[in-house]
Amino acid sequence: MEVRIALTLTLTLALMIACTEEKEHTAPAINPQDSVPTMTTYGVNTLISDSGLIKYRIITEQWEVNPNTNPSKWVFIKGLHLQQFDQSLHIQANIEADTAYYYDTKRLWELRGRVQIRTKNQLQFNSEELFWDENQHQLYSNKYSTLKTPERQLQGAHFISNEQMTKYHVTNSKGAFERTDIDGGDKATEEEENMIARPPKQPLPQTTNSLTTP
Repeated sequence: MEVRIALTLTLTLALMIACTEEKEHTAPAINPQDSVPTMTTYGVNTLISDSGLIKYRIITEQWEVNPNTNPSKWVFIKGLHLQQFDQSLHIQANIEADTAYYYDTKRLWELRGRVQIRTKNQLQFNSEELFWDENQHQLYSNKYSTLKTPERQLQGAHFISNEQMTKYHVTNSKGAFERTDIDGGDKATEEEENMIARPPKQPLPQTTNSLTTP
């Protein structure tokens, strides 16, 4: 009888110790930068306006919006096609990329992969990287780029242009072109030709990870 009572007490004590030492297994808190998007939309074809004017059309297979990253961003992981409009809603340019990010608080697009632009003036741009700064109204790239027009063909390591791609600089460049303006008709001055081949006076914007929303 005493042996049975002692055995019962021993088992009870062992169970109490086991329960006391049991640890709760919990996952660490989710890092805000790793948070899932708050919105994911598939099969997107939508118009984006800015200051009451339709600025461009977004066409993409998948569009994610994540305000929890720093900075917040839109993600187009499965490719992006942008149609850029002028104030009369005429298509100014078609822009394509394998992957794209838009940092809405900075108003900056970052395009990656096979980046291509075709403008209404028959200009064609190709690169593996392109940034579009909506605040500065500039397009720029710090990777090898090619630029073709009916009159010119340029290649270079750095590229910067206005949003309409009617004024641009290609540095560390090589190529050939005729003495005609990009719009056709007028002869380009010697100063304009030199501007295409030399770096801009201001340093190129830094390629920070940033993009923006209207």
